[in-house]
Amino acid sequence: MNEVPAAQETIVSMGAMDLIANASFLVQLVLLLLLIFSVITWAIIFFKWGTFKLSYKNTEDFLDFFWSGKSMDHIYTEAKKHPSSPVARVFQAGYVELQRLMEKERQRKGKASTSDPARMVPPESSITNLERSLSKAGRNEVMKLERSLPFLATTGSTAPFIGLFGTVWGIMNAFQNIGAQGGASLAVVAPGIAEALIATAIGLAAAIPAVMGYNYYIQKVRYIKAQVDSFSEDFLNIVKRNFLAS
Repeated sequence: MNEVPAAQETIVSMGAMDLIANASFLVQLVLLLLLIFSVITWAIIFFKWGTFKLSYKNTEDFLDFFWSGKSMDHIYTEAKKHPSSPVARVFQAGYVELQRLMEKERQRKGKASTSDPARMVPPESSITNLERSLSKAGRNEVMKLERSLPFLATTGSTAPFIGLFGTVWGIMNAFQNIGAQGGASLAVVAPGIAEALIATAIGLAAAIPAVMGYNYYIQKVRYIKAQVDSFSEDFLNIVKRNFLAS
């Protein structure tokens, strides 16, 4: 009749740290692994938060300057002041490629150089090279933004199962203790099961922020990718329009 109160008193008297300290070596190893996953997950979440915040601010400032009607040379100089903007870096890649194509065209036609690339555009057939350059730069920027996000996805999908493994192992040990003591009282079983369930709890504690962080930042990446794609199209249209107008 006194088994339940005795079990409750035993569990209450043991804090979480006591349960972890009394857990088996394998369960402790699982908990350590989950703790490492959790620390890395939160480090990525905070780092990405700062990265995306700066990226948004730099991109907004650069686009305001880009559409202010300045020359390509001035825009290129301004782009260097926004190193955290994927759009600014895509523009730099496009500008460098455009300059290279223009120089090639000057050499072919023997024309004098000009300081503003908008005044002298290479043949329309060469625009394909510019388009490829912008596309490659855009993909590189997206890859940079996605860096470390796969770890969040991996943690979110595997941490609960790692915790469950620790729980199953802990419960097995609890039943082994029952057999060794020759009794199945709740006071004997409860501490072992409580130790085992901590692994599942920590596994979920590591997985939930990882899944939320991954989904949140993937949406951010998609938004910036749309910005980059839209800007690349606008940049190409500007080049083509100046070419057709010349």
